[in-house]
Amino acid sequence: MKRWEIKKVLEREIESLPQGVTIPEAGTSENYITGTWRTFKPVIDFEKCTQCLFCFIFCPDSSIEVDNGKVVGVDLKHCKGCGICAAECPRNAISMIEEREEG
Repeated sequence: MKRWEIKKVLEREIESLPQGVTIPEAGTSENYITGTWRTFKPVIDFEKCTQCLFCFIFCPDSSIEVDNGKVVGVDLKHCKGCGICAAECPRNAISMIEEREEG
């Protein structure tokens, strides 16, 4: 894997850097399955969850599924496993587990 050279980034030699993933149009991210990038996935313990919705508010990928004002799950097709939901949960009701683990 080629590493980015910070000097080129700072000098704005963007064309010399490898191309990453792009979303060609606004509002189309739902069409792209991005969950395969994940190493860790969130698992919600609904016995600890108080339905504060902090996970929903802070999730940058809108991957927390809510129905009738309550968290019901995680959209693993789009969750990238960043762990923000777990970090923001005041009840520690969300655990990040390795993708290959059951949970």
